[in-house]
Amino acid sequence: MHLDPLAILTAFGLIFLAELPDKTMFASLAMGTRMRPLYVWFGTSTAFIVHVAIAVGAGSLIGLLPDWTVKTVSAVLFAFGAFMLLRSGGDDDEDDAGGRTVTGFWPVYTTAFMAVFISEWGDLTQITTANLAATNGVASVAVGSAAALMSVSALALLAGRFIAKRVPLKTVQRIGGLCMLGLAVWSVVEIFTG
Repeated sequence: MHLDPLAILTAFGLIFLAELPDKTMFASLAMGTRMRPLYVWFGTSTAFIVHVAIAVGAGSLIGLLPDWTVKTVSAVLFAFGAFMLLRSGGDDDEDDAGGRTVTGFWPVYTTAFMAVFISEWGDLTQITTANLAATNGVASVAVGSAAALMSVSALALLAGRFIAKRVPLKTVQRIGGLCMLGLAVWSVVEIFTG
């Protein structure tokens, strides 16, 4: 296995820039304000690695899944995340370590993994990774793409922690819930607008 530094940097740069404004970054930010950021990062990173492997190994697989199905499941997951954040945002006696914060490695990991795994099917970054793999070294593209996606997730989680330390938890939860609700609506709109 030969790694080409230029192919790694190219993949990293393209994927990093494509993922920055993506809904997954905002979902990571929202999850990071309510769940343990490191656990969220493990979940999102694992999902990204699986998607990169699929993209570089079988890019045509994306086209086999009905687009509306992927977007519907994504919308449901985002709506569920919004419900969880908005539901717990109204408790006046809940402190920063409050009782409804999602804790435990497996629940957080699974939530983060599934949110990213479902919503990233056919995403611009997955398609870009598949296209890069067709013209560059598969291993180099995989390393660059995975590193970019994991970096964006880490950046979103750090921003989420920074915000959570400076803004009251209830406000952060409400904003995070509204962001997740917006992502759910966005996913539904994408079903009908293609």
